[in-house]
Amino acid sequence: METKALLLAAQAHYGQLRKYDDSPYLWHPIAVATLVRSVPHTEAMVCAALLHDVVEDTDTDLEEIHLTFGHEITALVEMLTDISRPEDGNRAARKAIDRAHTAKASPAAKTIKLADLIDNTRSITAHDPEFAKVYLAEKRLLLEVLAEGDPTLYAEAYRRAYEGVGG
Repeated sequence: METKALLLAAQAHYGQLRKYDDSPYLWHPIAVATLVRSVPHTEAMVCAALLHDVVEDTDTDLEEIHLTFGHEITALVEMLTDISRPEDGNRAARKAIDRAHTAKASPAAKTIKLADLIDNTRSITAHDPEFAKVYLAEKRLLLEVLAEGDPTLYAEAYRRAYEGVGG
């Protein structure tokens, strides 16, 4: 199942590059999945980690994920997908909507979100110190709703969010 998730992520993110270093976007979900594998996890969590951005950032929708992977993985991806839209207001308003959505997520989804936060923090603090100030403030608020995630990843995400630690 993980191979199938990796293939879908590779197909969905084909040609996309990371904003700050122009690396293939696929490296990000692989990094997130690797972090998830480093703590107690399920195969569904690793698959969802690989797929966590496909609905948000590609033409793939939840129905396609459900048809391919079933309910459990789809539910995790849905919990990890931001629900705000540009018409919902300014960045702070949109982040508040997404944070409320994340607050309702399962501990498994929160573990994946912590891994996502860790990997994004590495990239942003290394490549855009000015935006990192805004990003880290947002992540500190997000951490308030992620305490049910894995404690090891929570501690690392907390350290990075409060110390501004990248790589």
